[in-house]
Amino acid sequence: MSLDQNFLWGGATAANQCEGGVSEGGRGPSNIDFAPHGEDRLDVLEGRKKMLSREAGYFYPAVEAIDMYHRYMDDIKLFAEMGFKVYRMSISWTRIFPNGDDETPNEEGLKFYENIFKELKKYGIEPLVTIAHFDVPLHLIKEYGAWRNRKMIDFYVRYAETILRRYKGLVKYWLTVNEINIMLHMPFVGGGIVFEENENQKEVMYQAAHHQLVASALATKKAHEIDPNIQVGCMLAGGNAYPYSCRPEDYFEALTQDREGYFFIDVQARGKYPNYALKKFERENIHVVMEEGDDQILADSVVDFISFSYYASRTVSTHPEEAEQTTGNFFGSIKNPYLPASEWGWQIDPMGLRSALNQMYDRYQKPLFIVENGLGAVDVLDENGQIDDEYRIDYIRQHIKALKDAVEIDGVDLLGYTSWGCIDLVSAGSGQMSKRYGFIYVDRDDQGKGTFERSKKKSFYWYKQVIESNGENLSSDQLDY
Repeated sequence: MSLDQNFLWGGATAANQCEGGVSEGGRGPSNIDFAPHGEDRLDVLEGRKKMLSREAGYFYPAVEAIDMYHRYMDDIKLFAEMGFKVYRMSISWTRIFPNGDDETPNEEGLKFYENIFKELKKYGIEPLVTIAHFDVPLHLIKEYGAWRNRKMIDFYVRYAETILRRYKGLVKYWLTVNEINIMLHMPFVGGGIVFEENENQKEVMYQAAHHQLVASALATKKAHEIDPNIQVGCMLAGGNAYPYSCRPEDYFEALTQDREGYFFIDVQARGKYPNYALKKFERENIHVVMEEGDDQILADSVVDFISFSYYASRTVSTHPEEAEQTTGNFFGSIKNPYLPASEWGWQIDPMGLRSALNQMYDRYQKPLFIVENGLGAVDVLDENGQIDDEYRIDYIRQHIKALKDAVEIDGVDLLGYTSWGCIDLVSAGSGQMSKRYGFIYVDRDDQGKGTFERSKKKSFYWYKQVIESNGENLSSDQLDY
């Protein structure tokens, strides 16, 4: 096997990290609009309650982000120059329903995305669209408690059906919920959840997760009814866990950690709750209210493909005090002594991507799609105003080699690869601009200063070469940039 000639190469962004224009075009306020830059960004208790409005002394990067709201035509032209076959993006829920429970959608918001999709089609770029990428309307958080409330299912399904019908024929590939397992790690980001004092937080998170799973299944059903050609995927924050030692307890801890994420995909891909999750609820006194008919909804509407993000693997131990801790994509980890790390402490593990691909394909036997992968790094302009980001090229090169091995040697069915943050954008975890992933540099700093001017990095020309050769030419030796 080799990569199919129709393999979907491209890049990925999210509306709340790149659009800006949060008060324009009839858009309503969303949770990430009120997530500041800095250490308070992801606080889920008292600090988060305070930040349901903007306070003096904080910088809120989503307000302008990289101003793609006004610059998307120029950005898409750059994506086309790289040769993108697909562009993964998300729709801002509050551009379509400003409050979330509105009776009618906002036409200006609908038209905005229609224009984007038509611009992409002009260049032969297929949109891959996430319906909910960490976006929860602020009104639904304040009025209903966000995803903890079952009413969210109806609000989400109405939103999903609206855009599925409006963009029929323009969008073939859809994802229902971005990194759905982040609900268990960053519940405000993943579901707009603000905890009350002394409540059972795990129970709240799993109840919210159940509502998302039912909503996802109903949206999948609607999509297939509206257009049988639509392909709907789920989306996992991926990366396998390694046992720190060969102690049997460490091996089982790694299996348990993997199951925590696979739980969501087991439901979305297989159509039922796995036994290990039901036993966990029983064991930990987690009472998830499931209404009559929910089981049938989940069983009737499984996804067509499985997408995931991959940045790093994790290492776990039943004796964590024995080892140094490090960081990752919303996940803590023990430092793996066999792996290098990025500037943010994320362990760099291309072989882990091949392992993840094999594990998921063995588990589900459905097509896979890598929709996020990349290296966050501080990029420095040289005296000629250029960026030689060979470190980024090397990271992505090694991961492309790994995915090719998974396809060509192991026989994994892989639809495509979209590098995360193909243009520099606001970091979801820290709100930083200095944590850059892009092939395109954006003149914007962590405090919102800069011109928004775009410029091509060395990796821009390298990725163009990769796409032109369908992943065969991964060398950067002869690049002229």
